[in-house]
Order: sequence, then C-alpha cells, then structure tokens
Amino acid sequence: IMAKIQLNGHKVELNSKHSIAKLLKKFKIDRKKIAVELNGKIISRNKYKLVYIKNKDKVEIVHFIGGG
Repeated sequence: IMAKIQLNGHKVELNSKHSIAKLLKKFKIDRKKIAVELNGKIISRNKYKLVYIKNKDKVEIVHFIGGG
C-alpha cells in the first residue's frame, strides 16, 4: 500500500510501512540537526522509530543551522 504524503511542501509517494526514522534514512537526512513536524505536531526524537507515516500526512523537516 502506498501513502501519498507532503514532505516539505513536495508530494511524495512512499510505502506506508515507513516510520519517521526510515523516512529520514531514505532521504539521507542527518537526525542530529533537525526537528520533524508531523501534521503540525513536533515529534520527539525518541519516537522516530515508533511513529509511522500514513496517507495524506504532512511532514516538515526543519534543519538547524549554526551561526552567530
């Protein structure tokens, strides 16, 4: 079963068995410098393997950039 989601504003199709951790791995995103928002709620890092992507979910991945 495929899930059609929105990832950072882009439409993406994924296997519906993707957890957030698997999504980050698939797109080669470093987990250390990001925050993940799923349908308007921030997901804590320790739940990335437990939360699965569903059809029509909206995922926003925010990268932290150092500076000063």
